[in-house]
Amino acid sequence: MDVTTDPQYVRTTVTDRVAWLEFDRGPVNAFEWVMIAQVRDALAALTAADDDVRVIVLASALPRYFSAGADLEAFRTIDEAGMDAWCEVVHAIVGLLRRSPKPVLAAINGVAVGGGLEMTLHCDLRFAAADARLGQPEIGINFIPPVGATQALVRLIGRPAALRYLYDGTLVSAERALALGLVDEVVPADALRDTVQAYALALAAKPPEALAGIRRTIVEGGSVSFAEGLAVEREVAVGLAGTRNFREGVAAFLEKRPPEWT
Repeated sequence: MDVTTDPQYVRTTVTDRVAWLEFDRGPVNAFEWVMIAQVRDALAALTAADDDVRVIVLASALPRYFSAGADLEAFRTIDEAGMDAWCEVVHAIVGLLRRSPKPVLAAINGVAVGGGLEMTLHCDLRFAAADARLGQPEIGINFIPPVGATQALVRLIGRPAALRYLYDGTLVSAERALALGLVDEVVPADALRDTVQAYALALAAKPPEALAGIRRTIVEGGSVSFAEGLAVEREVAVGLAGTRNFREGVAAFLEKRPPEWT
């Protein structure tokens, strides 16, 4: 199935059960109120979608910019109540990304800073174009990254590296981002989409319940105590044992044939 939908600032394309959610607010993908609401709504639809969507990819429709962060015109007169409302929307995006039952990948190109880049920190894997530049420059306006980066970074790259990265507020190269653990793979810019799509297709061919179970045990279990994480693991394992795909997987292994997932 190939389907493309185009809200004002978000483009969603579904091909072979892989959904690409692409930021599309020219000229630089600067986020304002309408755009963050559209990202939230698009993610909610994709994570709740039926079998037509197995994997979600965050990306940009613009060739030179993944994200320029917040459109500061939206912040020119914002007060505490306004920022609380902004955080409510962007934290809803964080929740959708982290609770998604489907794998979520990121394809990062060009300049990637601020809130859009923060969203990728909640994805399972981040692929970056070799010429991408990444950063969280919020300290330059006496601010912090409010899309969950402070919590994701300390878990991804550790406390000292997270502090220095946010203290510096400077852009880093894709290779430096790889060394820090901000991204998981660097590929030639002209191969970014094909590389991510190929990996997404491989994931889409795997049993969906196991993908959801792995994601839940790692994301949810990794943020609680070891004992609580074991309880999550047990719950997921017991649930998977009752699925048709588990019985099919065991039978296919014993019968030395490829499994036929449903």
